[in-house]
Amino acid sequence: MVVTTLVLVQAVVLRAHVNVGQIRQLAARNNVSCVLVFGDSSVDPGNNNVLQTTMKGNFPPYGKDFFGRRPTGRFSDGRLATDFIADTIGYHKIIPGFLDPHLKVANMVHGVSFASAASGYDDYTANISNVLPLSAQLKYFMHYKVKVRRLLGEKRADDIIRNAIFVLSMGTNDFLQNYYLDPFRPSQYTLNEYQNFLVSRMADNIKALIKCSSSKFDRISCILFMITFAKEEMHRLGARRLVVVGVPPLGCMPLVKTLQDQTTCVESYNKLSLSFNSKISFKLSSIKSTLRMKVGFVDVYGIVVNAMNNPHKYGLTETSKGCCGTGTIEYGDSCRGMATCNDPTKYVFWDAVHPTEKMYKIIAEEAVESVNSNLLI
Repeated sequence: MVVTTLVLVQAVVLRAHVNVGQIRQLAARNNVSCVLVFGDSSVDPGNNNVLQTTMKGNFPPYGKDFFGRRPTGRFSDGRLATDFIADTIGYHKIIPGFLDPHLKVANMVHGVSFASAASGYDDYTANISNVLPLSAQLKYFMHYKVKVRRLLGEKRADDIIRNAIFVLSMGTNDFLQNYYLDPFRPSQYTLNEYQNFLVSRMADNIKALIKCSSSKFDRISCILFMITFAKEEMHRLGARRLVVVGVPPLGCMPLVKTLQDQTTCVESYNKLSLSFNSKISFKLSSIKSTLRMKVGFVDVYGIVVNAMNNPHKYGLTETSKGCCGTGTIEYGDSCRGMATCNDPTKYVFWDAVHPTEKMYKIIAEEAVESVNSNLLI
């Protein structure tokens, strides 16, 4: 099966090998301190485990290929792309969830994730599943800042945050869990207007993130800023390196194909993915110049499409269905206790929505190249 890519946001060439030594040298030379992550299930290592929500992945068969073969809350058989990014840069092999009750402050220093599965740029998306909206994730980031300051002192803590790589990965749920299922947003916006609304929310939250990471911005001021989303340009930046991950080809997800009664990728959903990614990329160019920060965009759409069109090049054989259950509709709780395929490393999808650890590693390699070319050099 060949997936039509239409017009890609940016050209993508998958790397079969990443020079880990070179990446680590560049990271050290540029004082990269840690990786701080915000987003949805694509980057949630288990924060939803402690929330009153059904959107969890802390049960088998999730985690069957993770260290110790245990479920952690990650919606995959193993590690996520952000885990591989942290490992490649030279920190821990995984990025822990900030809400993990067993996490020690000392282990937060080299990176942590505030992400919450089923979240989105639209706070209403998170409300549907009772998970953490991006605004709440930013508030937890302020708690993180306070904890690290207490451990290391204000100057050292602020240096760590200033030299961190911030990763933002969400958007899928705004369409699949919200706009296409709930009548509220469609009654307010056309699909194009809703995309513009989401991009505006993304920009506001990036500005809030920058403001809240500034060494001169306290917690109360940050919360007030997040409420008002003031538009003035920040003269003293905290966050200086940002990686934003686009949405994948929504029409190629097994769940979407099943619900739309199609055996091939749903073109209208893929057109939406490309349109939204294009809007994100354009807005990031503006943010990059206006706020004078280094910004990298990861075209996950192009990465997944290329892997699906050239599976044997990456050791893949199954691109149309997931590894869990029938592979056509199960994800989250409906995947609980299901039988799985014999070899997930041959699959693009783990369940009917989320990638396998193998696919996340491929995505991570491209993300690391984005970090390399846009943030470190």
